[in-house]
Amino acid sequence: MIDTRTAPYAALALRVITGGLFLAHGLLKVFVFTLPGTVAFFESLGLPALLAYATIFAEIFGGLALIAGVYTRAVALALIPVLLGATWAHAGYGWLFSNEGGGWEFPLFWTVVQGAVAAMGPGAYALLPEGRPGQAVAA
Repeated sequence: MIDTRTAPYAALALRVITGGLFLAHGLLKVFVFTLPGTVAFFESLGLPALLAYATIFAEIFGGLALIAGVYTRAVALALIPVLLGATWAHAGYGWLFSNEGGGWEFPLFWTVVQGAVAAMGPGAYALLPEGRPGQAVAA
């Protein structure tokens, strides 16, 4: 049975930590790998340069939205394709993310976590709290 007293704080913790991870990964692509480096990596995979910019945008602004609790369910769902793309990009490097080039288990795990965030909703301290799909939120 779900403890309704603590569940909102568990959802908050999951929302904030995944938001922080997305923000960190987006900023890593900008400040460490650089925009040209990230674009070159995406192109080396056969992906268009525009997808590199879209991924960076999604990670940075999606991460900020999750941290703040803004449209949590929609943002979490919108980030799943980014994570599935990362799973695909790392699939050739084996299972463990500690392998050279990274593996696919972390992006796949993170994909499932975003599904859980979308299912749970924003939890406590969200700027735009949401009810369950189809349920009105009390003022």
